[in-house]
Amino acid sequence: MMRTALPAVAAGLALACGQILAQEAAPEAAEEAAQDDPHVWLEEISSPAALEWVRAENARSLAVLEADPRFEPMRREALTILTSDARIPFGEIHDGAVYNFWQDEAHVRGIWRRAGIESYRSGDPEWETLIDYDALAEQEGENWVAGARVCLEPEYRLCMVEVSDGGKDASVWREFDVSRKAFVDGGFHLPEAKTDVAWIDADTLLVGTDSGPGSLTDSGYARTLVRLERGETLRRAPRVFEGAPSDVGVFPRVERDGGTAHVFVQRATSFFETEYYHSSGAGESTRLPVPLNSDLYGVLDGRALFLLREPWRHRDSTYAEGDLVAYDLASGAVETAFAAADNQAFQDVGIAESGIVVQYLEDVSGRAARVERGERGRWDAQPIALPDNGVVKIVSAGGGTDDVMLSFESLTTPNALYYDAAGNGEPRKSAPRKIAEAPAFYDASDVVVEQRFARSKDGTEIPYFLAGRKDVLERGNAPTVQYGYGGFLNAVLPVYYEDPGRPQHGALAGRLWLSRGGVLVLANIRGGSEYGPAWHAAALEENRQKAIDDFIAVSEALIESGVTSPDRLGAVGRSNGGLLMGAILTQRPELYAAIDIGVPLFDMKRYTQLGAGASWIGEYGDPEDPEDWAYISRYSPYQNLRPDEPYPQVFLYTSTQDDRVHPGHARKAAARLDALGYDYFYYENTEGGHGGTSNQEQLAYRTALEYAYFAHMLMPLSDTAAGNP
Repeated sequence: MMRTALPAVAAGLALACGQILAQEAAPEAAEEAAQDDPHVWLEEISSPAALEWVRAENARSLAVLEADPRFEPMRREALTILTSDARIPFGEIHDGAVYNFWQDEAHVRGIWRRAGIESYRSGDPEWETLIDYDALAEQEGENWVAGARVCLEPEYRLCMVEVSDGGKDASVWREFDVSRKAFVDGGFHLPEAKTDVAWIDADTLLVGTDSGPGSLTDSGYARTLVRLERGETLRRAPRVFEGAPSDVGVFPRVERDGGTAHVFVQRATSFFETEYYHSSGAGESTRLPVPLNSDLYGVLDGRALFLLREPWRHRDSTYAEGDLVAYDLASGAVETAFAAADNQAFQDVGIAESGIVVQYLEDVSGRAARVERGERGRWDAQPIALPDNGVVKIVSAGGGTDDVMLSFESLTTPNALYYDAAGNGEPRKSAPRKIAEAPAFYDASDVVVEQRFARSKDGTEIPYFLAGRKDVLERGNAPTVQYGYGGFLNAVLPVYYEDPGRPQHGALAGRLWLSRGGVLVLANIRGGSEYGPAWHAAALEENRQKAIDDFIAVSEALIESGVTSPDRLGAVGRSNGGLLMGAILTQRPELYAAIDIGVPLFDMKRYTQLGAGASWIGEYGDPEDPEDWAYISRYSPYQNLRPDEPYPQVFLYTSTQDDRVHPGHARKAAARLDALGYDYFYYENTEGGHGGTSNQEQLAYRTALEYAYFAHMLMPLSDTAAGNP
């Protein structure tokens, strides 16, 4: 679709200049790139010229999307869902209390609070506010966005609390006393950086951060770890571990097992390959013999639990890819704690007081089981009775108890919270008790959800979920939005709602899209973990095209079966999914009438030089290596944009403060489309980091923009007025 002139909006829509990010494009690299790329100047995040371009692009696009009569109702509907106090306050058990982070209309930035276990189980918790982030931001005159909280177990009194300016990955950490409900005067304080922290004891932290020259990797994460004693400064703290500049990063980890603090160092030599070092005290760390492609989940009774993402030969025994194994930290003996069947995939594990709870998929349907170690090292699984055909998640396991909380949801079923009490060594004879259930955010009584399969280019069967009103599906040729991701082991699951809300979640899609006669499709393409690590490995590096082919195969199946047609099919993805959207745009544009490309990777020639891109070489390959660039160049969207193609009018969005995926990707994509004569929509928020928003109001606004875009492109107002979707 060729670009046409669009009216500007009032000056009040102009966005304020965001804070300069620490990671601009390297001047030398930018100068060299400018010789081949006329849009490289847009990589200068906060330059006056780039920000003026952003203001103009926002004004042009928002004038159209906000003017669509469906935008404002969609914004109100999204805000109602995102700020509803009827949502379940999911929390974690720690030392006799349940801790929860909550956002609503009165607490836009959120509050951190707690309630007693019995009060929480009653369904009417009596909450005690610990931190009010709105009040904190106002009091300190800062644009604080809440981040993580790392507390010292088992007392859970001293916590390191993370806040960031506008939602960036770079953040500030401050010590907080839960018993006093106040930050500790003169306590630990870590300045703004990409920081990871773990408690060794009440007076000692293990910290990975920017502690001076030579302390960061090429990816911008910590290369060194320091042992920070109370009252000491970061620059004087002794370095206890040092990785290589080429590493992704070095990360601290402390797991408490009874009275023992197991101190781990995770040296990520690539995004997926990690060396694990362990010590149970102040002594030297020893590297564990586990394979590089493995993930540590915690420690139980002196045994570290690892998920294997490759086969492992250890002491004359072979352990399979996808197995959860227990490695005895004292003896080195290994036992299989959970082995997934061919149609299953391990997802998560919670470590309770005396056993574990495993969350897994079975043909992309959620399951959970308690697993306990019996005689002679045998681990026995006992399934937990939860509903079928949905998503199961571990909400809380551990914190000084064997009681477990789990959730269940589906595209049409609101989140429900289940409490599974400890069996005290006896077999459980009853199902978990439902203690809370969220209200429905849309009427799903006439919505049909099906799981179907499409055959990809190489013959692999690709599952996908299809949701729409029964009458819409029967009529066919419906306006359809297909979501995909396909990378980094992230499974695409049919969730109803989770924080942060996303447009593909059942609650938002149901209210804003399905109720208006649209169809939602979730594509379980390779690159995720729907069938375990092998499903991810199948689309790594030189095989990235398989994920793209899978998504296209689902689109073709939707068209061939009559669900939709090319002039009514839209696609959406963000981050790595934004890269996927760019690839389908340049490879099969005739299949789609709308493509929503969020916070995307787009210029794969320069991705390692922008934001945190160098850390993802393990996923995509290295464009500086000619052999890698040979296959990356075939799908890199920026280099493959061409004139005179049937590109739909795409919607691109990003965030000025995204210090993970550099906003230059989206900016340059828009600029190149413009130079080639194509029309497009563009939106850049000045806050929000990689999430693209810093609060629920901003998220409601952008979600409404996305669905208003799809309505604008796939649901002509004339059809809506005539009673058709």
